[in-house]
Amino acid sequence: MPEKYILALDQGTTSSRAILFDRNGQISQLAQKEFPQYYPQSGWVEHDPEEIWATQFSVMAECLAKSGLTTNEIAALGITNQRETTIVWEKSSSRPIYRAIVWQDRRTSAYCDQLKAEGWSARIQEKTGLIIDAYFSATKLKWILDNVSGAREQAVKGELAFGTVDTWLSWKLTNGKVHVTDLSNASRTMLLNIHTGEWDEELLKLFDIPASMLPELIPSSKVYAVTESIVKTANIPMAGIAGDQQAALFGQQCINPGMVKNTYGTGCFMLMNTGEQPVMSRNNLLSTIAWKLNNRITYAMEGSIFIGGAVVQWLRDGLQMIRKSSEIETLAASVSTTENVFMVPAFAGLGAPHWNQHARGTCFGITRGTTKAHLARAALESIAFQVMDVLKAMEADAGLPISELRVDGGATTNNLLMQIQSNVLQVPVVRPTVYETTALGAAYLAGLGVGYWEDVHVIQQQWQADQHFYPSCAASEIAPLIRGWKRAVNASIAWANDES
Repeated sequence: MPEKYILALDQGTTSSRAILFDRNGQISQLAQKEFPQYYPQSGWVEHDPEEIWATQFSVMAECLAKSGLTTNEIAALGITNQRETTIVWEKSSSRPIYRAIVWQDRRTSAYCDQLKAEGWSARIQEKTGLIIDAYFSATKLKWILDNVSGAREQAVKGELAFGTVDTWLSWKLTNGKVHVTDLSNASRTMLLNIHTGEWDEELLKLFDIPASMLPELIPSSKVYAVTESIVKTANIPMAGIAGDQQAALFGQQCINPGMVKNTYGTGCFMLMNTGEQPVMSRNNLLSTIAWKLNNRITYAMEGSIFIGGAVVQWLRDGLQMIRKSSEIETLAASVSTTENVFMVPAFAGLGAPHWNQHARGTCFGITRGTTKAHLARAALESIAFQVMDVLKAMEADAGLPISELRVDGGATTNNLLMQIQSNVLQVPVVRPTVYETTALGAAYLAGLGVGYWEDVHVIQQQWQADQHFYPSCAASEIAPLIRGWKRAVNASIAWANDES
């Protein structure tokens, strides 16, 4: 019998990837393709669902072609995806009725303010674990139904399907035969009661969303379909789904309560495993479903930072300060400090723990002597400071200090950023050998779903550290920088609040 592999589809905010993993959890083959971002108005961010599918299909085909494997040698397929991004399509034609509204999109901010003013904050947090914000899917879905001509009428007739990106990919991979989402993604819609694990009728009524649009809820690890029509030689079992951050938590093997990981992608996302009970935050963090495995729901506490690696993309594309994202490390390392320049990359508002959807990006402390190197270093420091804000809130909620931070995502290859992060947090930062832990988490869930791996204890043995970053300076040296960061954040919020 030939050796079999697990295929993970990692559909992200700026690119689609396909990665083959072997039985040891090591990468065998990888393919990646970026796709366009659309910004029709200030604060609006959209994707073309057909471009999402086209790029995801092409990298899947490329990955298989480069590996020389046949589909018979793929034991299972797992999906992980950008969360909250909202897609609506016709069930009969599979045609999207509008572009995907991306998680970063802020068009429903005023409606969210209205919900808060009407007193819905406590009720929604109690049921969903979430804070009312344009980040989540429910208000995006309502906007599509309210603003796309004929959409609400079609929805009432049961002709439209709603899904996050995992749902859309599952629909396309099966040629429209399954309309599903797993609980980790569903918990990000602001429509799921995380205590019952079911869609919530009161919230559907509040947002005026017909239940016929919603996907079936499934566990994160279970054979739920086989691929149809995309390959001729064999159909691949589809056996795992998890939202990207929950998949990364699983890929980092943060299986036990209290374990924490942070993913550095377009945004930054810190999750702590809280076990089989949701913990309602007192410090503006989110409670979310991490995964459902073996009929048990595991919960997590999460802090979401909207702009992480995207600040480097902005320096590259917006300011054209660098040609490639990887150049940021050398440029930032060419100066030893920012000379008290602070950047607050609130391009899409501020996420946890501030949750100010009106804040905007700002830069403070610029002098005639400020160079692009100082701005580059300030950009990297802004990522580390935002992560610090979330970690401190998480420590307060958990009631215990966090002893180490496991990290993953593309930006973790930046050694300077990782060292800055350790200095700011004053705790070790641990980078694993396989830094594609988001895709790895999806692969693990899919593999468990088909018995490729016997149980979680087997895969726990596979996690290995690549490098530890330890604090290289004293807390007293970092304290002035932290004070400067907090002043900059407060000034950014004050500027947004004072529109007069």
